[in-house]
Amino acid sequence: MSARPEVVIVGAGPAGIRAAQTLVAAGIRPIVLDENARWGGQIYRQPPADAGFARSKQTLYGFEAKKADAVHATMAALLPQIDYRPDTLVWACDPVSTSADIASTTGTSGTAGIAGPTSATGHRYRLHTMHAGRETAVPFTHLLIASGATDRVLPVPGWTLPGVYTLGGAQVALKSQGCAIGERVVFAGTGPLLYLVAYQYKKAGANVVAVLDTSDFATQVKATPRLLNQPGTFAKGLYYVGWLRTHGVRIEHGVTLAGIDGTAGVRAVRWQRDGREHTLGCTALGLGFGLRPETQLADLAGCRFVFDALNQCWLPERDAAGRSSQAGVYLAGDGAGIAGADAAEMAGRRAALAMLEDLGIAAPALPDAPDAATLERRLASIHRFRVGIEQAFAPPSDPSAQWPDDMLVCRCEEIDARTLRECVRFDGVSEINRLKALTRVGMGRCQGRMCGEAACHLLAEASGQKLAQVGRLRAQAPIKPIPIAPMLFDDNVAAIPEEARDE
Repeated sequence: MSARPEVVIVGAGPAGIRAAQTLVAAGIRPIVLDENARWGGQIYRQPPADAGFARSKQTLYGFEAKKADAVHATMAALLPQIDYRPDTLVWACDPVSTSADIASTTGTSGTAGIAGPTSATGHRYRLHTMHAGRETAVPFTHLLIASGATDRVLPVPGWTLPGVYTLGGAQVALKSQGCAIGERVVFAGTGPLLYLVAYQYKKAGANVVAVLDTSDFATQVKATPRLLNQPGTFAKGLYYVGWLRTHGVRIEHGVTLAGIDGTAGVRAVRWQRDGREHTLGCTALGLGFGLRPETQLADLAGCRFVFDALNQCWLPERDAAGRSSQAGVYLAGDGAGIAGADAAEMAGRRAALAMLEDLGIAAPALPDAPDAATLERRLASIHRFRVGIEQAFAPPSDPSAQWPDDMLVCRCEEIDARTLRECVRFDGVSEINRLKALTRVGMGRCQGRMCGEAACHLLAEASGQKLAQVGRLRAQAPIKPIPIAPMLFDDNVAAIPEEARDE
């Protein structure tokens, strides 16, 4: 390792910003890579600087306006002391050393972990980034991943129609473009985000027809004792629901989404409850079943994964401080497990403190910043609240049982449910990466972010296994779409991973 640590933070949301603040206070100048044009992440997303419209923080963030302003102001003050790179997509992570060096050290030709061989410069790994159409390799000695989360997508018949958005996509449209996704909007699925986005839309003047929650009300009531671990957050959730009802928004609990009707676009949504089917006219649908951590970069960095029963997905292992299974790699925020913006701020600082401890650097004194022990206690309390959230808003336990054979599961590769079921029935497939190899599910532009969970559910149902038993889709570079043409420039060829080059 080089004498001077070179630290990279991926993500400039609440976790990444608080991590950067802690490291800067200790005398480290980190590189902060941010896919967005402006810092704040999804929860505190800012409109583009040249958006052409002005909306106050109070209008954009409601109850969270002061928190958003504090996070934004902190990052603005840090800019002279960090290397901030917005509009920068991180699409791969690989060893700096050559493949031959890796093989001689590990005994394989695969990717070694962060703790593997070290180059002459002290860098063990590098990130590959794309900015303004050009590729740049960013080597590092220490990496803090604060990659955030994405929508948990479970398809329903008609989900590929124009006018169907994820809840996160609907929120981006409102915050970044100042527009609604349709004239008559229905929000469907489950999770706290369902009510938050509906509230934000109605508050902004959009016509929100209804909220269709697949979780039943009785289950949500039973979760109340755990939800009271965070009474302020619980009270805000109650307020959103009450405000929506008061302003004429129809709220239905315990529904089963049956389908979305339309030809050139959304015309209506159908749902079932108590054996009866209902139809509601609308021109757009915001669909989501909670959030799912973005873990692809941690996978490429060699982190070990474990199935997490609470999040119902595979997560990179980490200790209470945010250390991953790979030396020099730290995890914070929703990218390591869904816990919300407050927890992300705490986890970002805690992971940065862990990095400083590992580097032998004393923890800096920051005004009103809690110490490591206090952070861990507060994060544990939020975790208990999170258990209540998952109890109250659990996604459908066996969603694929109702999916018709002709429904697309993977829209990138146009793979329908019948194709996947027949692969299980005739080829005996029982593992998700084998299903991917035989059908191309998850090989498209989204790299499984939209269809991966649905494919796993269908495989589990068709093969008679539990969700944890079918495995997880292994990440492959590029983890997000990148243009090919810029990669052909001579000064970029050396930065392309050898296995990705055209032989």
